[in-house]
Amino acid sequence: MQKEQNINQLIRTNHLVAIYAYTPLCGTCQLAGKMVDVVEKVDNGFIWARMDVNYHESFAIHHAIESVPCLLIFKEGELKEKIYAFQSVPHIYEKLSQYT
Repeated sequence: MQKEQNINQLIRTNHLVAIYAYTPLCGTCQLAGKMVDVVEKVDNGFIWARMDVNYHESFAIHHAIESVPCLLIFKEGELKEKIYAFQSVPHIYEKLSQYT
């Protein structure tokens, strides 16, 4: 598990960052996490991090995460999009491709 300051540093210092926010007991998060595993392996220019929102409540509040699972897309340190609907691996990949 990454510390919140490390996640914020990652966001500030990289061009494209994708943060997967989840909770371990969420069944939908487990399924979405498997989709993220596949997309993460494709070299799409993103730096990836995973964040258990149970331990990063202030980050979740600051970025107005409404529910989990949530994929936050940052470009140049700015939050560009939050994805809540993990429809399919191609859908997630297409969403990320909009920013590359």
